[in-house]
Amino acid sequence: MEVVENVVIVGAGIAGLATSLGLHRLGIKSLVLESSDKLRSEGFCFATWTNAWRALDALGVGAILRANHRELTGIVSTSTITGLTTAQVSFNDIYLPSDHEFRCVNRKVLMGTMEKELPKGTIRYSSKVVQIQDSGFYKSIHFADGKILKTKVLIGCDGVNSVVAKYLGFSKPYFLGRSAIRGFVEFEDGHGLELKSMHFVGEGVKYGIIPTDDHGVYWFFSKDKDIEEDPAKMKEYILRNLGKVPDKIRGVFEKTDLNSIICSPLRLRLPWELLYGNISRDNVCVAGDALHAMTPDIGQGACSSLEDSVVLARVLGEVLMEKSSGLRQENDVENEHRRIGNGLEKFARERRWRSFDLVLTSYIVGFIRQSDGVVMKYLRDGMLAKFLGGIGLKKSIFDCGKLNVN
Repeated sequence: MEVVENVVIVGAGIAGLATSLGLHRLGIKSLVLESSDKLRSEGFCFATWTNAWRALDALGVGAILRANHRELTGIVSTSTITGLTTAQVSFNDIYLPSDHEFRCVNRKVLMGTMEKELPKGTIRYSSKVVQIQDSGFYKSIHFADGKILKTKVLIGCDGVNSVVAKYLGFSKPYFLGRSAIRGFVEFEDGHGLELKSMHFVGEGVKYGIIPTDDHGVYWFFSKDKDIEEDPAKMKEYILRNLGKVPDKIRGVFEKTDLNSIICSPLRLRLPWELLYGNISRDNVCVAGDALHAMTPDIGQGACSSLEDSVVLARVLGEVLMEKSSGLRQENDVENEHRRIGNGLEKFARERRWRSFDLVLTSYIVGFIRQSDGVVMKYLRDGMLAKFLGGIGLKKSIFDCGKLNVN
């Protein structure tokens, strides 16, 4: 007998697990397909703004994560050329929503927390999807090992190289010609840094340091240049290009173990594709990086993926939970298929402009911060410094809503 799943999610990243968890909270079962043989935690950590905490609370895991991560009090920008502070934003000195919250969350902790909250067997590992085909009111999912699975709803959360996004007609995200090196280090006796997000900019170089708690520190380093992916050479390259910074900052990079350094190319979804492309079609949609791959310049990539997950779980809940309301017959497959399509269209409408705004803003901020021109450097380190430092904060004042289904 042929097995048909109600909801299949491709990709067990942040968006994939969060969407599955949102559906689970509503009593809806889903199957998450992951190509690797275990849970992936590349990237180490990510900035988690107010909008993300609202989503995490909606998913029921916010309190668990707060217990393991310290709240940050502000943002500081420093010129690596002069060594002087160019801008400071203290969260205590400006008006913010009462639930404002900014922490740096360990990706492995987040992923592990969501995995534990899901029913056993929800994630199917070593399941690489290679093709998607129409099959009446269902979608046929073809795997690398030759197996085939059918589903009523297909959600692509499979990252920048998304098979599902390709099926919907999206092109591959655009490579910006620069890469991000990321690292994480633990200080046994405490790092002694301020609990702030610290950014350093100058001469085409941009990097940052963000504490996760009293011992852990996450850092990132970006430059418009091909960088060898050997961790030892990457570390050597970074230390040569830190500029004028205190020894305590330099020590973060010096102490980082080579096994805790990775490098990944920066890609973004071309903004006009988000305006005119098919975020959803029929009973298929994309979310997370598969939808809105963006640069990390305003720290909203993972945050917006969590937003996607809550909105998507909510609209699907409105559709799939109608089954028990007596408004439809169990054998009315065509009607259910139509309602699923309408639900995913609602998700696309709700997320299209938000995604466009974040992708475009991230690109512009990154361009300004890494420009080498004399005029741009003057503007960046002077008039634009405080403005750039506050953009991420402004974009975080967004509420994706609750999971409640009326």
